[in-house]
Amino acid sequence: MTRPIIASSSRKLSTSRRAPLLAWVLLGAAIATEVVGTLALRGSHGFTQLVPSIITVIGYVASFILLAIVLKSLPVGIVYAIWSAIGIALVAVFGKLIFDDPVPPLAIAGMVLIVGGVVLVSASGAKTH
Repeated sequence: MTRPIIASSSRKLSTSRRAPLLAWVLLGAAIATEVVGTLALRGSHGFTQLVPSIITVIGYVASFILLAIVLKSLPVGIVYAIWSAIGIALVAVFGKLIFDDPVPPLAIAGMVLIVGGVVLVSASGAKTH
């Protein structure tokens, strides 16, 4: 009788270890969809271009759905800090590459500080819930 209990316990442990990993993967997807949505918003010219406008709406809706799922297992402060900081940096980089948006050196320094701050917050040891 103890054997099924041990197998059940190890299965539960294995599933609980995968949950945080899945949450981090979904957070990456939430960041990617938000970045795509934001870049499409820039390309929509104030929602006057149909395809970029549709991509914007789909990107933001997908991002918030993914964030909602992630927030079931990770702390909101950590998740939002990572989502926003990495999103800011990626939008700046891709905005420069795609639209030739200016990214002054002081802005780059600010983004490095933001991402560095998020790394520190993430390393603080916050637990999943």
